[in-house]
Amino acid sequence: MRIRTDDEIYRVDAVWLGPPNATFPWRARYVAWGVGLVVFLIVLGVERRMNIGFGFFSTAWAVVITVVVTRIICSRIGHERPLGAVLVMWLRELTAPREKTSGTGGAASAARIRVKAQRPRPRKKSKRVRPQQPQQPQRPARSRQPAARGTVPSRRTRSKEVRGVRSPARP
Repeated sequence: MRIRTDDEIYRVDAVWLGPPNATFPWRARYVAWGVGLVVFLIVLGVERRMNIGFGFFSTAWAVVITVVVTRIICSRIGHERPLGAVLVMWLRELTAPREKTSGTGGAASAARIRVKAQRPRPRKKSKRVRPQQPQQPQRPARSRQPAARGTVPSRRTRSKEVRGVRSPARP
């Protein structure tokens, strides 16, 4: 048993061959005539913006450019992908958000660094009078002898200096 597909319907292009009894030597779909007309007007407008006068050769080149651009456009469209879908796809491709490939900023430069003739000097300490704190009772001086075995040394005597960290001052 053979199953017929509907491909035969789409093989028939909507083609205008020309006036009766005087057909054109080429086949062009209706959509190609519309695209060609729009492209021709755009090409003529671009020629005028480039200060190319309206003459035989400028119009002939406009026709040649129109035929080439129309063939390129019409090779991308068909019954499965109509012109409207191609135009929407093209528009979405142009307006889609893009990933930023260039970094912000730039190369490091010393151009904005201010250079002074004199090097900075430390500020003089101002002689401010500090308010007197109440006197704490004096503690007896500790002996520097190691603690006997079996006794737990106090925290203060066990503290180890760590590089870059100041330990509290001892009275």
